Amino acid sequence: MNDASPPRPPPDHDASAPLDAELRALLDASVAPEPADAALAARVKHRVLRRIAEGDTRLHHTVQPDGGRWQPFGRGVQIKVLHEAGGVMSYLLKIAPGAQVPAHRHPVDEECVVLEGSVRIGQDLVVHAGGFHLARRDALHAAISSDAGAVIFLRGATPEASHVV
Repeated sequence: MNDASPPRPPPDHDASAPLDAELRALLDASVAPEPADAALAARVKHRVLRRIAEGDTRLHHTVQPDGGRWQPFGRGVQIKVLHEAGGVMSYLLKIAPGAQVPAHRHPVDEECVVLEGSVRIGQDLVVHAGGFHLARRDALHAAISSDAGAVIFLRGATPEASHVV
């Protein structure tokens, strides 16, 4: 028999039974934490949160500029879907010079940022690179065109043929 082996509990010992209150109090007192230096606590918290954020890729989604796939979305218009969930889509539209997205309705608010070039909305409104346009839910959106070509980012309802008027 090996003298280094741990002692075995008595046969009637219930390992799932809670410790009695006196033994619990003695254990708690023996491991009472010492107050931590505030600067040290802040550094530890920062490192832990950074590692959590960097390590859990399930909570992040990235499409690099050369990632994704451009697909036809109409004559002279291409779409690259970046993300879609619950009927809401984030996507890019590439509009060739002279191409047009027909008038349509929005079942949810749609946000648009012009990334390159400029777009014409209807006859009079021109939005240049860096500009933002919001089309409200249930609004009739005039046709979108581009004289010289454009790339726009949109976030709104997943486009459907039934939205076109």
